[in-house]
Amino acid sequence: MSLISFIVFLIIISASTLLFRRRKSSLKQLPPGPPGWPIFGNMFELGSMPHRTLTDLRDKYGEVIWLKFGAINTMVVLSAKAASDFFKNHDLSFAERTVTEIMRAYDYDKSSLALASYGSFWRVLRRLVTVDMIVHKRINETASIRRKCVNDMLLWIEKEALQGNGDGRRCIHVARFVFLSTFNLLGNLMLSRDLLDPDSKDGAEFFTSMMGLMEWGGHPNISDFFPFLRWLDPQGLKRKMKRDLGKALKIASKFVKERVEENKEGDRERKDFLDVLLEFEGNGKDEPAKLSEQQLNIFILYAAGNIFGWIRNNK
Repeated sequence: MSLISFIVFLIIISASTLLFRRRKSSLKQLPPGPPGWPIFGNMFELGSMPHRTLTDLRDKYGEVIWLKFGAINTMVVLSAKAASDFFKNHDLSFAERTVTEIMRAYDYDKSSLALASYGSFWRVLRRLVTVDMIVHKRINETASIRRKCVNDMLLWIEKEALQGNGDGRRCIHVARFVFLSTFNLLGNLMLSRDLLDPDSKDGAEFFTSMMGLMEWGGHPNISDFFPFLRWLDPQGLKRKMKRDLGKALKIASKFVKERVEENKEGDRERKDFLDVLLEFEGNGKDEPAKLSEQQLNIFILYAAGNIFGWIRNNK
């Protein structure tokens, strides 16, 4: 029994020594920075004015410093010269985006152009957008459609105003109508159709769901800083994200399925961006042979989310 205990003791000591050496070796390769607290790291050191704190840290540690916020490692670049060196000479090493726990719901991060891992699939998404969607010719072709969408929006607002109690005063959620109009413009560019109507159940539900996605995605999540809390989801953010994202994906799925059925009935005279996505054929090796329905749905939500975020920031 004593021999077994002695062997276990030796294994523990050896493992601890190996881990310590590896950690010490990795720390030598990291930029300098304040040591921080155990577990919490530097979370409590930035103060109420982080920009001034970082300026003071630059004077002490240099133009590139290393901080830890819980389990999140953060490298802070504090000069234009250092930033130029990173993004021009080492751009591939820092091409990945940080994916929060919330954005992993329904594997959203794997099919979003903003969050997908840098590689062949991400390059496919970027190529499809830059070559087949955001081009001057396609945008110029939508001048009449843009006028129609703006006119529809004005009619919706007028109709909503006339539904008041007769005194001419009624609260109108203008941002909702702007979003629906802009999303319909995107729908005509991508799908050759208006996607939502302000009186439709899907329109109201989609708007509410997208507001939820923006809301939950903007909340700091304690589970990102302390991964051992992910299973508990103490703030309930991922549960709420799954709820609203699930509703939005279900509505987006309707658009894709309707188009697939339309294509089965006959050839379309004019192809739009959804046709491009449906007809995409990859090599099946380092890129998918076809885009899945889930990837198409998430791509639609990604485009809608960008528009919705722009509206929220500029209203």
